[in-house]
Amino acid sequence: MSHDSPAATALDATAVTRLQQWVGRTETLDDLVCAAPLRGLAATLDRDDAPPIAGAPVPPLWHWLFFLPQARQGEIGPDGHPRRGGFLPPVPLPRRMWAGGRLRWEGANHLRVGQMVQRVSTIRSVSHKSGRSGDLVFVLVEHRFGNEAGLALTEEHDIVYRAAARPGDPAPPPQKPPLAGQAAWSRAIMPDPVLLFRYSALTFNGHRIHYDRSYVTQEEGYPGLVVHGPLLATLLMDLLRRELPQARVASLEFRAVRPTFDLHPFTVHGKPSDDGRTVALWAQDHEGWLTMHASVELVP
Repeated sequence: MSHDSPAATALDATAVTRLQQWVGRTETLDDLVCAAPLRGLAATLDRDDAPPIAGAPVPPLWHWLFFLPQARQGEIGPDGHPRRGGFLPPVPLPRRMWAGGRLRWEGANHLRVGQMVQRVSTIRSVSHKSGRSGDLVFVLVEHRFGNEAGLALTEEHDIVYRAAARPGDPAPPPQKPPLAGQAAWSRAIMPDPVLLFRYSALTFNGHRIHYDRSYVTQEEGYPGLVVHGPLLATLLMDLLRRELPQARVASLEFRAVRPTFDLHPFTVHGKPSDDGRTVALWAQDHEGWLTMHASVELVP
């Protein structure tokens, strides 16, 4: 059976052990930080920024516009992702999600327009558990980004693979944001298909859950197009930039807790700590349920 089949079978201990053989694998890529994708993301986020020039720093999380996967068309699986295997382990579960991450920037050594940057990626862990809705596989990938001045950014990326949705599967209980009603900043976002398409194009993301309504509803069982986890995180950080444009970010931790769909507007919120050293950020769906939360540490 294809590893990308929605009907992939449950994982046994032997299969999990095989997947764990990917731990320690590395991949090294080089890329040029050019201005065009940055201009495109600024337009997509409805920002009126000056065009980026050589030497301009890359805003937090906008490095996701680079080092994009560029699998040949014949290597694309039914979900629009590259077929399983290669650097990432070939997890035989059909639903793949960016669940969260942790990032730390290195002082004044920013990634900047015009730089050649190297990314060294390492599979740090592969773990498995069985939940109420079936098998779950968690893959932790570390990325280290460096330029001529040395290490600039370290990122840990959490990927979750899940079994196909089944009728009657229990839905995770929704959560209210811990700081609900206490936001200092808020902004409403309408996640229409054009926004999702533009972000998919900028990140060369062929995952069909973001633009193919018949696929996402009929094959993966979601009610609508899914808003990208990285786009949600980027919108949270964009709120911070709008409210504190001079702030410098030292670290970020974020986690997606509930899918966001294109069927309704959602909101992003922020609240700085009393000492101004950290900022809590979160997103809520149209019913007020928490969809993503993040914690930012600022440079003093």
